[in-house]
Amino acid sequence: MNWTPHPGHSLPPGPPPAPSAPPPVQPAPAPGTANPGWSGPVPQRTQPAADAAGGTGSTGHIQLPPGAPVALPSPQSGAAAPDAAHAAVAVLLIGPAGAGKTSVARHWADSRRVPTAHISLDDVREWVRSGFADPQQGWNDHSEAQYRLARRTCGFAARNFLANGISCILDDAVFPDRPVVGLGGWKRHVGPGLLPIVLLPGLEIVLERNARRSGNRRLSDEEVARIHGRMAGWYGSGLPIIDNSQHDVATTVRVLDDVVARSLASPPNW
Repeated sequence: MNWTPHPGHSLPPGPPPAPSAPPPVQPAPAPGTANPGWSGPVPQRTQPAADAAGGTGSTGHIQLPPGAPVALPSPQSGAAAPDAAHAAVAVLLIGPAGAGKTSVARHWADSRRVPTAHISLDDVREWVRSGFADPQQGWNDHSEAQYRLARRTCGFAARNFLANGISCILDDAVFPDRPVVGLGGWKRHVGPGLLPIVLLPGLEIVLERNARRSGNRRLSDEEVARIHGRMAGWYGSGLPIIDNSQHDVATTVRVLDDVVARSLASPPNW
């Protein structure tokens, strides 16, 4: 008959288990085929259509950015200029601290009818936590190197978005008296297809807006005035300049839309 053990009793010992066979030795994976720490089946990569057709630079449906600099969107032969509202464009919004670059860039990206990314240089620069070189504590080789590294990272991100049909807007305080580091750096990292536009309100407005900032992004009045004075060098440069002293963010974004459309129709020389 069936016997149910009483709590506290143990089952009678059974025969010892049969020894199990050792697991088969797996051959070492070929270089580049699998992570040595992965014990499951190796995932099979589906070949994208572009690869099947002989193209390169794609993984799945995500296109990798080309190594060449990004050019301006070009219309088909005999067609009109690209539609600024729908073309995949890259905009560089230049201005001093307190000009409203980040607010305008974010709102412009939010309100477009096509996918658009906002890439903030300051946000990327502050990815560095331990060892962050704060320029407010003194400009040195470390802060310079971190700025350049952030620009390069932002440039790659911009090309990556554009390769997948997503527009982007970057914001940075680029000085006209440092063309090699400023616009020259952005042209190297993104390409001549980048549209630089200057956002330059009056000094009183910049000082007022900077006073409302906090953390390491708030500068002294003297520093703001010095930066604003250097930014005045953009007048006469040929780049489009928006004075948003009397504009709110939404109005500035509408002006920015018009400037982008004109820049696509007649690209500035820079």
